[in-house]
Amino acid sequence: MEFSQLRSQFPALTQSLGDYPLVYLDTAATSQKPQGVIDAMSRYYQADNANVHRAAHQLSARATSQYEAVRDKVKAFINADRREEIIFTHGTTEGINLVALGLASQLKAGDLILLDSAAHHANIVPWQMLAKQTGAEIVPIPLTDEARLDQDAYRQLLARKPSVVALCHVSNVLGTVNPVKEMIAQAKAVGALTLIDGAQAIAHLEVDMQALDCDFYLFSGHKMYGPTGIGILYGRYEVLDKLDPLLTGGEMIKQVSFEGTTFNILPNRLEAGTPPIAEVIGLGAAIDFIQSLPREAVRAHEQALLKRLQAKLKQLGGISLYGAHDDNVGAVAFNLSGEHHQDVGILLDQQGIAVRCGHHCAMPLMQTLGLAGCCRASLGVYSTDEDIDRFIQALKSVKELLL
Repeated sequence: MEFSQLRSQFPALTQSLGDYPLVYLDTAATSQKPQGVIDAMSRYYQADNANVHRAAHQLSARATSQYEAVRDKVKAFINADRREEIIFTHGTTEGINLVALGLASQLKAGDLILLDSAAHHANIVPWQMLAKQTGAEIVPIPLTDEARLDQDAYRQLLARKPSVVALCHVSNVLGTVNPVKEMIAQAKAVGALTLIDGAQAIAHLEVDMQALDCDFYLFSGHKMYGPTGIGILYGRYEVLDKLDPLLTGGEMIKQVSFEGTTFNILPNRLEAGTPPIAEVIGLGAAIDFIQSLPREAVRAHEQALLKRLQAKLKQLGGISLYGAHDDNVGAVAFNLSGEHHQDVGILLDQQGIAVRCGHHCAMPLMQTLGLAGCCRASLGVYSTDEDIDRFIQALKSVKELLL
């Protein structure tokens, strides 16, 4: 497949920043959108704009048909068992909050929650809120010197029989891939509920809920060439059905009186209010885009780019890499030795290079690495060798200026 031609499907990538053509290396923050996603959302607004469910008129019927078809599309995409196990959220963050706070009635003081030490704040703070509410204890799974989750320490912590284990599939900072299938099986063996933040994995890896066998898996549309404002919470039906709703009102209601309320069945019970209809339709188009690609070729392309990026950063010298392994996915974290990451990012931007700089919503990881922050270059299916080479040339000029 000619990936340079694939790039032409992404209109935002054709622009220049000043005198420089855009090199977009911030896909881990949000991916660019192919024209097919943009068109699908535009068609909805132009022809089918109506609220979903219950209305008698044709516009609503068409909108509802498109909206619910995406639920079936997501079910097939991740190989879920039932369409009712697919909950539309506004993103991974909302989904984790929905699960964590929805478990409040099931946890008690002294229950143990194990968290990924490299997790995004969205997979830390909701659990802290739950622990504060219930008296549960949070223990982070430590990292090895290679910035991988310490599997020996994990096994020791499992001996304490945690109630919940929450992991990321792929680190949003480092791009390291956790052995989640094995970790899920070990957690389930001691009776723990398992939640996987798949936001950074979903566009790069094929995920199969039957193979992983986790209780909850979450991801965001905007990380997988879809729109912002839409995410997916997958949950095994039995555990999903026991969650207390995070939000109430609207479609999640079956019967209301001033004497009491009866909630609807799944998936409606966890989808309060008017949903992000256009965004759901856009997500469906993003799934169509991903499935139109040869997945093995895409994986090989992205891994070749990642290794090229890692190798050229090492060759440049004066660069610190963090958790850079051959089996990483999508992202490289680095600093220009002795220089502030934000200064490096600004100077790269002046040459048309878009990277992310800061703590990447992973302050505990930064503390473990002894960093205030770092730069991150991240890749998508539209990234090319030329992008890598232009980035390295720009970083070389930044290095010469600052060092």
